[in-house]
Amino acid sequence: MPTVAVTGDHFHYREQEYFGLLTKAGYEVRFIDPVKNNLNKPDVLLEQLAGCDAVMCSTEPYPAAFLDNCSVRVLSRLGVGFDSIDLEAATRNNIVVCRTPGILHESAAEQTLAFLFAISRNVIERDRQVREGHWKRTCWPRLAGQTLGLLGLGLIGRCVAEKALALGMKVIAYDPVAAPHDQIELVTLDRLWSDSDIVSLHAPCTPETANIINHVTLQRMKQGVVLINTSRGGLVDEAALAAALQSGQVLAAGLDVFHDEPPKPDNPLLKLDNVILAPHMAGMDLESERAMATMSAENIMALHSGQWPAANIVNPEVQATWKW
Repeated sequence: MPTVAVTGDHFHYREQEYFGLLTKAGYEVRFIDPVKNNLNKPDVLLEQLAGCDAVMCSTEPYPAAFLDNCSVRVLSRLGVGFDSIDLEAATRNNIVVCRTPGILHESAAEQTLAFLFAISRNVIERDRQVREGHWKRTCWPRLAGQTLGLLGLGLIGRCVAEKALALGMKVIAYDPVAAPHDQIELVTLDRLWSDSDIVSLHAPCTPETANIINHVTLQRMKQGVVLINTSRGGLVDEAALAAALQSGQVLAAGLDVFHDEPPKPDNPLLKLDNVILAPHMAGMDLESERAMATMSAENIMALHSGQWPAANIVNPEVQATWKW
């Protein structure tokens, strides 16, 4: 039976449902320690995944240097983003790339709101002030009535929009393929930048969207705009954002994702008090963690049994030539 590697250490629990599904079916499950092993290096990744037939993969990169030389037949992503995988190289090597859609949108939306509330109510600084004996009662604007601009109106973006509308916010969005929504105005990118009090990113990182938040676009935004990114670190030019946060062009930012993960110690964003950070956890709560792992394992099991879970496969063109 196949050997399945699991790279995300937060899934390294034999008590989880996915582990039981795989082992009862006869699969060998191999936990790969991402802390002990630097999986960002293709040679290390190749060594650690030697002999593995499938990977329940996290956010570590899968470049062509790995995909051209590995024995893996399936990359089953725990999540919906797959920009860390060289899709062209995977397809060229007849490797199926799967993901787990329809699971993490509630969690990602809640994390977006957590950033919004933490920033708008200045939660962290107020807590720190009280602990230090300072009783400073400075008011900030309420969220109700502010304009939330969404870059991307897929499942996560719409979930964020519904929650923001319930708070009394106005919601606008840019998404060239989104269906109309009665309460959300679809706008141009220029209007998204100029009209939003808060910009929240919910788009994949593609050649078109990479570093879409940069010196130019930040200057097109309102003075004192708030930026939230629970999508992909590659959407943001981090040096440009740090400069805008220091100048006051951007009032504050909530960041769950970064170019390098974890971010390097010299990343200027780590040194700014008007940034709230999280370790790429927006799509993860207890419910989504279990469901993602189960679906990821089910993708692998379906493919091994000759089924084709089309809704979860991102490179369907390999079907004609793919085999286990």
